[in-house]
Amino acid sequence: MAKSATVRARVEPRLKEEAESVLQALGLNPTAAITLYYEQIVRRGGIPFDLALPNATTRKAMRQAERGRVIRAHDADDLLARLNVDE
Repeated sequence: MAKSATVRARVEPRLKEEAESVLQALGLNPTAAITLYYEQIVRRGGIPFDLALPNATTRKAMRQAERGRVIRAHDADDLLARLNVDE
């Protein structure tokens, strides 16, 4: 089937440049990426990734991170040790 339909969208120039840089590294152009996206929408019957609002726990963690209240660790073992300090 010949491609004859046009899809137009306005996006921020920075976002467009960054996305097209990633696509180029993957060997894709924007048309191929949009076609893949549309094909997945059709095959899955919806958006091909989860769209959800953060739950209360995640919102709380996000607020704490915005305030700089984060736990810094050198690696997973260090993080687990710091998290278990209160127990």
